[in-house]
Amino acid sequence: MLRLATWNVNSVRSRIDRVIDWLDRSDIDVLAIQETKCRDDQFPYERFDAAGYTVAHAGFNQWNGVAIASRVGLDDVQITFEGQPGFDRDETESLFSAPVVDARAIAATCGGVRVWSLYVPNGRALDDPHLQYKLEWLARLRDEGRRWLTADPDAQIALVGDWNIAPTDDDVWSVEY
Repeated sequence: MLRLATWNVNSVRSRIDRVIDWLDRSDIDVLAIQETKCRDDQFPYERFDAAGYTVAHAGFNQWNGVAIASRVGLDDVQITFEGQPGFDRDETESLFSAPVVDARAIAATCGGVRVWSLYVPNGRALDDPHLQYKLEWLARLRDEGRRWLTADPDAQIALVGDWNIAPTDDDVWSVEY
């Protein structure tokens, strides 16, 4: 049996002591991590290695970032899923002129299970363009999931992470924001 957990750490570098302490106490095999907020060269790989975990990470800057830490193998690492959309940022939001595929999805096979660490975009407000981005992102993930299971109906796949979905007002800090 594979013991799997997921954690939006909201900056792995700021919380590395907590993460490693928790791993030492938890006896889990695989940890899917979201919102690492660092580039690959800034990720604290050595701390995970010392705790007995191998890590695959995808991150570009202080935003987003996903990782998988495993002590049961880390094979066939894949960053992004087929058709994963990017967000079309305009000049007022960034220097990019084309849609940017954020570091929001990473997969690896760990102990025979295909694990996806996902950080679903936040849709923000109903009239915000990020909502359409989020809906498209989820639709493409759904389509890919169907494709994976059509290709192999017995596949062991875990889609875990921060889904940024709040079905009721009780699921958010403030409904005004």
